[in-house]
Amino acid sequence: MSALSNRINNLSESQTIKMAKLGRELAAKGVDVISLSFGEPDFHTPEYVKDAAKKAMDDNFTYYTPVAGYPDLRKAIAKKLKDENNLDYDPSQIVVSTGAKQAIANAVLCLVNPGEEVIIPTPYWVSYSEVVKLAEGKSVFIDTTVEQNFKITAEQLEAAITPKSKLFMFSSPSNPTGAVYTKDELAALAKVFEKHPNIYILSDEIYEHINYIGGHESIAQFDAIKDRVVIINGFSKAYAMTGWRIGYTASNSEIAAACDKMQGQVTSGTCSITQRAGTAAYEGGLESVHQMRDAFKRRRDLVYGLLKEIDGIKVNLPDGAFYFFPDVTAFFGKSYNGRTITDADALSLYLLEEGHVATVGGDSFGDPKSLRLSYAASEEKLTEALKRIKAALDKLQ
Repeated sequence: MSALSNRINNLSESQTIKMAKLGRELAAKGVDVISLSFGEPDFHTPEYVKDAAKKAMDDNFTYYTPVAGYPDLRKAIAKKLKDENNLDYDPSQIVVSTGAKQAIANAVLCLVNPGEEVIIPTPYWVSYSEVVKLAEGKSVFIDTTVEQNFKITAEQLEAAITPKSKLFMFSSPSNPTGAVYTKDELAALAKVFEKHPNIYILSDEIYEHINYIGGHESIAQFDAIKDRVVIINGFSKAYAMTGWRIGYTASNSEIAAACDKMQGQVTSGTCSITQRAGTAAYEGGLESVHQMRDAFKRRRDLVYGLLKEIDGIKVNLPDGAFYFFPDVTAFFGKSYNGRTITDADALSLYLLEEGHVATVGGDSFGDPKSLRLSYAASEEKLTEALKRIKAALDKLQ
């Protein structure tokens, strides 16, 4: 009998982390591996943000922090939400966490009881369903396809709702598909939620600034449901601050107090130096953010053109984030050198070992037909990676 709890035994390993690990192991053997597996910008954190962190250390901001974050950072976040998103939140409704992943976990664990249902459109970020497991809830999936640009309809949402439905979780722009919901599409979903006042909405907006079709639209803009929306956001993608580990929730006061209470028993407050850097990021404007967005758009267009040249790949043009999620079912059942491709995970492993390119199979995202490719890499690396992928796929018969 295992000494470990059912809770941890039932939890799946993150496939994005697993594939990155396999890629690093291969690279350690001297193999030139190009990683398209991690959702991490390859840009450096802006200098003014790093300067603020250095000053924080010099000024001895090295002590325990308030659980929910320094007051000036929470004020800066509330100001950002008003200035950029036209959303009114008091700083007391903001809870700063050690990354957006912790912010998601806080919210789900504070809202979901054992047996309650959490509606999640597929494909979804790998940790959504695993956090629901930790809360002992039940994930209810709404499937989407590349043909519908991986976005659900109001009719699909209505059909998924039952008396046990407690939470709806989604991201826009989306990881892993890059799908971006328009204001009209969000309004249609909000109308459904208006009819079901017991359902809360977790809106993951971490990619809001990597958006190629205009200003970001939040589902929290609709007054009839705003009080039931929990916004998840952070600094990792827009400001290239992945290693700083800082994210936050914006919610009604009851949920904010609950997240503060939860976090107080798990990690307490986020790193003091990181918080000073986060405040500087939001006070420093969006120039560097827009420069990175424009670079990502150029890379998107480059990779889209290269993917379209590969026979068997079915792909759409994503409107945001920095991922492609192509349908690769045309390669299932094909073989090379005695190896048969059974599913997307097997194809991902084949591309790593044969083509020396790390991707992530779609099964852990809720779609076993597809692969996730991150284009958060230089244009030179992306061009070489797609060349290798094409060569490896061409070998399959």
